[in-house]
Amino acid sequence: MLRIRDNMARMIKEDRTCKPGGLVAVCLILKRANEWYHVSMLGRKQYYSLPPGDMGWPLIGNMLSFLITFKFGYPDSFISNFVTRFGRTGIYKAYLFGSPTIIVTAPETCRPALMDDTQFKPGWPKSTFELMGRKSFLGLSAEEHKRLRRLTAAPISGKKALSTYHEFMKDVIVSSLDELAEAERPVEFFTEVRKITFKIIVHIFLGGESGPIIDSMKEEYTKLNCGLRAMAINLPGFAYHKALKARKKLVKILQDVIDRRRVKKEKILLQEKKDMMDLLLDVEDDDGRKLDDEEIADVILMYLNAGHESTAHATLWAILFLYEHPEYLQKAKAEQEEILRRRSPTEEGLSFKEIKQMEYLSKVIDETLRVVNVSLFTCREAKTDVNICGYTIPEGWKVLIWFRGVHLDSEHYQNPKEFNPSRWNEIKPRKGAFIPFGAGSRLCPGSDLTKLELSTFLHYFLLYYELERLNPGCAVGYLPHTRPKDNCLAKVKKSLSA
Repeated sequence: MLRIRDNMARMIKEDRTCKPGGLVAVCLILKRANEWYHVSMLGRKQYYSLPPGDMGWPLIGNMLSFLITFKFGYPDSFISNFVTRFGRTGIYKAYLFGSPTIIVTAPETCRPALMDDTQFKPGWPKSTFELMGRKSFLGLSAEEHKRLRRLTAAPISGKKALSTYHEFMKDVIVSSLDELAEAERPVEFFTEVRKITFKIIVHIFLGGESGPIIDSMKEEYTKLNCGLRAMAINLPGFAYHKALKARKKLVKILQDVIDRRRVKKEKILLQEKKDMMDLLLDVEDDDGRKLDDEEIADVILMYLNAGHESTAHATLWAILFLYEHPEYLQKAKAEQEEILRRRSPTEEGLSFKEIKQMEYLSKVIDETLRVVNVSLFTCREAKTDVNICGYTIPEGWKVLIWFRGVHLDSEHYQNPKEFNPSRWNEIKPRKGAFIPFGAGSRLCPGSDLTKLELSTFLHYFLLYYELERLNPGCAVGYLPHTRPKDNCLAKVKKSLSA
């Protein structure tokens, strides 16, 4: 108690010296007291070299300023404030999502947290962990993660599986875009793209299911997605509460499908085309152990998020960036026209092998993922005391890996906020400087599926359609993901050159 009293007295004296009198002094004292409390919990470890930073206010930490910067359209100001106050260390202490947190913003600090499974484990906020499921990739131990990834690799990202999914992708994309063009009316283009990507990912997993089931899943998924980045407040009216209820309904829908599939399993002919659900029910490890129902449901829910939400945002922004830069648009379109000219008259539509010929479009996609940062951050937790760049991350503290800090750093990319696909002609990013899908053993398992869908959508859109935005100067929102606030109100038209 004497030690606590002495420390508090010292902080009050320092704050009076630095910021005399009034409300400002009280605020500073509260913030210093909050930091002292969490550091003192480390015991003797408090003498370690913790990164510089600011742990915010008692109870809420930095969450208010974190959310405000996103709410009002200035997401980079949150980190730039740390950089201005504490220098370009690439590592800072804070208090976010209810936990003491170390924010890492540079390749040399991000890479160890992403790659080292012996010292770090998943550290997502409670809201994300609970909503995605305890048996999804997000929350599993390193050993269980490797097992699940190994079992699902071929059904999700194997060449044979991707080529099969590609055929359905083409049909959905072309028919959906044709309907939008024929309607000749303004639509929320982003909303329509989300419908397309949702239809594709649900077909991949549950191809044979009826329309009403798909409609129910989409409605509930929208509620779940709104709670993924929310505070874990389980009270009526809050996003997290609504999302938890939506998850229960989604799991019930998936469990009904699983039960029906198990009953019909013996009747399914071997030569029948299987969707992902069938493959997940059949797959087994070297010991003959199969996935249980909870694992299957959580895997599917995770891919609904990664394969639908992230893909839709990346697709939207790739198109918007190209339309903002006509020179890049023409270059991307010319490449697709050349692919079309080389195509055999007997081939119908884009082939799987032609995706590999899209060198420039691949750069467009990479540049889109770099600038937009569809996933703004990922989270880890230190399993032991970890030293990174001379600073200590204490055991049990969360680690927030800030992708925007890496991808928009002028030390790694010239004019980093400028969309410029041609930059990839000249640079090869240093390790850890380009991580849109993460890195290491927890690299997003659906990255190949996402790029395939992006390439296919852009191929057809660039060749046969045009976009006319009604509010080209519309403000941008950043929660839960980066998007125009009007969801890109626009008309989709058939291209005159089509």
